[in-house]
Amino acid sequence: MSDPRNDAHAKKVSQEKKHAKDEPVGSPGTPAASVPDEPASLVPNAALEGALVVLAQLKDLEFHSRANLERLAELALTVEDELKQKKLVVPLGEVYSAQSLVQTKLTALLEAYKAECDRMQG
Repeated sequence: MSDPRNDAHAKKVSQEKKHAKDEPVGSPGTPAASVPDEPASLVPNAALEGALVVLAQLKDLEFHSRANLERLAELALTVEDELKQKKLVVPLGEVYSAQSLVQTKLTALLEAYKAECDRMQG
């Protein structure tokens, strides 16, 4: 699976190339008719593409956070049941709780950011 950041960059480059090719040329001293409209049309697209890159990064963070949470649960079971290291169960549980809180907040942020991206897309 390709990296969404690479896909977004390739799309942006191809749009810029197409835009440069389609840009009307005015006579010398006369600005082209579409020049004033260009910044207005490119800004939302650039903002949307940037937001989609951030969304992909947040999804990646959430995935790794969930994996860390699962791994901490496995380690807690190993430490408590197999290794019988009762002194380390409480500190490991505290780390698990902290990671769980991070996971919860990250999931909420991801949902809010996705809603914002959907709003930007129209």
